[in-house]
Amino acid sequence: MAAEKKIKIIVAKPGLDGHDRGAKLLSRIFAESGMEVVYTGLRQTPEMIVETALQEDADVVGLSSLSGVHNYFFPKVVELLKTKGLEDVIVVGGGIIPLEDYDGLKKAGVKALFGPGTPTTEIVDFIKNNVRKN
Repeated sequence: MAAEKKIKIIVAKPGLDGHDRGAKLLSRIFAESGMEVVYTGLRQTPEMIVETALQEDADVVGLSSLSGVHNYFFPKVVELLKTKGLEDVIVVGGGIIPLEDYDGLKKAGVKALFGPGTPTTEIVDFIKNNVRKN
């Protein structure tokens, strides 16, 4: 019996946001939960994030925003994933995102949003339950 493929997640900080403690912490938590993690670092463009997802054959792109750029960057990543034929890649987001922005982001294709204080087990479980196993 073949081993089950590990979920591969790209964790990215789009825009000029320079605060990455949460993204780094979640990267470690994802790795400890058995996922393969690629952390792209700070100041990523949507194009850079999507190119990494393509090169790494990612299952998930996790975006973190604390600087208010989520309404532009998150939908742009979803759009670029589609243009590259990566419709099956799940996009999730987190950070400081006002609740009134959640509906628009979800309509744009972001599968889930996690705010401050969300239990990390909830995030990990969401990803594990929503990635198609190959």
